[in-house]
Amino acid sequence: MMQVAGGCLAGQDGRNCVSPLVHRNLMLFVPFPFVVAILLLVLFAATVHQGDDRPANRPFLALILVSTLLSLLSGLRWGYGVRGAIMFLAPVLASTVPPLAYAGVTELVRRSRTPPLRRLALHAVPMLVIIMLLATRRDAIDIALVLIFLVYAVAILLLMRSGTDSLRLAPFEEAVPAYRAILFAALALLLSAAIDAFVFFDLTWMRGEHSPPLIAAGGLVSLIILSIAAAAASRSHTTAETGDAAVPSETSGDREILSAVETLMASKHVYRDVDLNLDRLARKLGIPARQISTAINRATGKNVSQYVNEYRIAEACTLLAETDKPVTEIMFDVGFQTKSNFNREFRRVTEMSPLEWREHKAARSRIAIEHDP
Repeated sequence: MMQVAGGCLAGQDGRNCVSPLVHRNLMLFVPFPFVVAILLLVLFAATVHQGDDRPANRPFLALILVSTLLSLLSGLRWGYGVRGAIMFLAPVLASTVPPLAYAGVTELVRRSRTPPLRRLALHAVPMLVIIMLLATRRDAIDIALVLIFLVYAVAILLLMRSGTDSLRLAPFEEAVPAYRAILFAALALLLSAAIDAFVFFDLTWMRGEHSPPLIAAGGLVSLIILSIAAAAASRSHTTAETGDAAVPSETSGDREILSAVETLMASKHVYRDVDLNLDRLARKLGIPARQISTAINRATGKNVSQYVNEYRIAEACTLLAETDKPVTEIMFDVGFQTKSNFNREFRRVTEMSPLEWREHKAARSRIAIEHDP
């Protein structure tokens, strides 16, 4: 709920931006911002202590903390009538949420050659704009925040235009859920901007008659955004460049690249590496990641994540048929880390679960033995 947590807290001349009746109605929602803040703190702790040695996605972690502060400020403002510094701090904090979300996504998408300080300065522009408006045009803060959310949401969607192959440094097993999480986060930013715009016009023209339920829903939107961002952060931690969209027909160069990939998979079994990603695969082959992605897309009609996971599933099928290993052990042996991803990919390839496939294979073997003369 960035509108109420941000712009409305800095209403022109420090006045309340809702009528007394609406303010009394908002008291019904006082506990909600504090509950959101507690849940976000729990989410932050779970994300920090996620049980692996890979570096955390710092922008996503900062995003959780900023949203926690915004929830607390919203609760203090609307629950207890505390204003003062909140009227200035809340809109400034709100302006940092979209840049943090974008920065977290770019750490999964591309390796930037821009110096860190220059990137930081660029993403600080929205915050500086809000600070300037606080000093000169407080009535424009609400619309400014809406535009900031819209611009960054569109920017995130553009980063994801190549599908899961956009997440070049995300492990292949985790690319699909991370991709979906990021798309949902971008849509949540758009929804938040839409709610903010409606609340602004409602407060301007209708004295806030329809705002209370939307104000409460806005806090939930913030929680959704943070939950999805944390989900992406807990699975993928590094950066890469986006690939081009698939082109309809393959070329001889595509076939050569695909042959090199197949040779590497067969001889080195690199798909067993749980942290294998497009960038690492490119280094092993000495071929640019974009060319690998495009060649696989054109030659097979699949993205790189699906292509690599099919090697994993093929070996899993062999182990299920020829050994008595538990399914969980086989899952780890072939390069998967989570049962949900393993089951999803296994069903995509075979249209059966691993246990169903093992039982089906065993039944066919028994029938073949019975009919063997």
